[in-house]
Amino acid sequence: MSYLLIPVGAIARLLPHLPNFTPIGGMALFGAAHGSRRSALLAPLAALAISDLFLGRHATMPFVYASFVLIVLMGRVLFRNGVTTTRVIGGSLASSMILFVMSNFGVWAVGTLYAPTWQGLVLCYTMALPYLLNTMAGNLFYAGVFFGGYALAKRYAGIAALASGGRQAAAH
Repeated sequence: MSYLLIPVGAIARLLPHLPNFTPIGGMALFGAAHGSRRSALLAPLAALAISDLFLGRHATMPFVYASFVLIVLMGRVLFRNGVTTTRVIGGSLASSMILFVMSNFGVWAVGTLYAPTWQGLVLCYTMALPYLLNTMAGNLFYAGVFFGGYALAKRYAGIAALASGGRQAAAH
């Protein structure tokens, strides 16, 4: 199921959007909750890799990709005892922080924008705060779409199965 979201994630990164407002974090969480271990890890990484073919390579890619691996691992633990609205919201916000901390550490560590000092690191994180807000909004939005859509589909499928089962039973 997680694999079905790969085109969604890749295309959404290529279309015009607010910086960091993408479905990859929501994909990672949804895959962690409802996908196999393998698909949960591969789907967001594949969406990143496909879109990066068009967007180009950058020095912080290992930090970005590693952050999504951590997000999936965190999600596997978070959703071990089931999916709740509180866990989806908490996971969305926590995944935003994981990406923020790791990717901006990468910007500071491999880049030339900030001095290689404690003050440079603090400045890097400070300057990235607007991106954090977009990441949080994107993760909350897309996690809501994926988890909410899945819950509605399950509910609708259950209602449809009950309805068709009732008709079949009456016909026999």
